[in-house]
Amino acid sequence: MTTHTVDTTQELAAFLRARREQLDPADLGLPVRRQTRRTPGLRREEVAELAGVSVDYVVRLEQGRGLRPSAEVVEALARALRLAPVERAYLFNLAQQRPRGAEQAASAAQPSLARLVTDLSPLPAMLLNHRYDVLAWNPEMARLLVDFATLPPTQRNAMWLCLRHPRVRELYVDRERVVREGVAQLRAAWAAHPDDQELTDRITELLTCDEEFARLWGQREVTVAGRGDKVLRHPEAGTIAVRFEVLAPLQDPDQRLVIFRAADGPSQAALDRLCAG
Repeated sequence: MTTHTVDTTQELAAFLRARREQLDPADLGLPVRRQTRRTPGLRREEVAELAGVSVDYVVRLEQGRGLRPSAEVVEALARALRLAPVERAYLFNLAQQRPRGAEQAASAAQPSLARLVTDLSPLPAMLLNHRYDVLAWNPEMARLLVDFATLPPTQRNAMWLCLRHPRVRELYVDRERVVREGVAQLRAAWAAHPDDQELTDRITELLTCDEEFARLWGQREVTVAGRGDKVLRHPEAGTIAVRFEVLAPLQDPDQRLVIFRAADGPSQAALDRLCAG
């Protein structure tokens, strides 16, 4: 079988049929019916009942008759068909919908990612969520930026630290650019997670208490920086130029791994001295 461009309507129909036929009614607690089932899996009326939609709607979807289900209907179908997270995401993509509240911000580091942050030493590394909360860090990142362990959890946020922490505020040589890019990235995250009340509360807090943030937020710049350069003026080690990479794990896309590397020889020497101390 060969495939070309995706006909999302037909693939949506085929995917729904395939997943329906793979389910065992007994596993879903459905009553055993006396008549013999002519096809494996659930009947369309059973899927309709589980999803809270009409049987005719399910029939038309499975016949590929050009329907575009809403995000709420896609979510109901995903629950009814007991889809795994990756299958659920696939169904939303086929329906050209974005799941509401699909990506809840992680409040704790995934254990294997936290271990990876430690294993990356001596490279400074940390783990963030989409709110830019700092979930994990290694000793090198703590020495370079701030000792996160001494901060209350509400202050372990990259944007808050850059704006409000006395030491971190003075750390970046090109502070205006760093803050501007940070605000633009936070705005992109806010648009991608419109139902995240904690993120909205964080933004409201910064708008209220920080004039610089309010000014930059009002400019409505948007960006996503997966790599870049920063120059730090460290109070102990002097000037350190770093290059950073941001990586998103496939199975935990809400957690972003940030890795710093020295940009030149003098910066590497300064990092070595700082971390050795």
